[in-house]
Amino acid sequence: MVTVGLLVRIHARPGKEHEIEEMLRDEIGLIEDESECAAWFTLRIDTATYGIFDTFDSDDGRRSYLLGKVQTALLLRADELFTRPPTIEKVDLLAAKLPA
Repeated sequence: MVTVGLLVRIHARPGKEHEIEEMLRDEIGLIEDESECAAWFTLRIDTATYGIFDTFDSDDGRRSYLLGKVQTALLLRADELFTRPPTIEKVDLLAAKLPA
């Protein structure tokens, strides 16, 4: 059962929105190797703000994910694509409906 998550907010540099969208779509290949991640979503919040929402069965899984490939790839291009470092918020899940 998923109990914890991460909400990551990304603020795009002007003109870099398309590159960020491509990067977020391409990260699906990296997430396949992240066994601790139960569900993973990328989203556009507004024209310059994007997000990643992930869920985990435990805080240990969330912790190991923060050291994994997706976060590393995100931070490698932060200076080039983002106006500021991504905001990473740890959240506790109150309820969830996931596919069986």
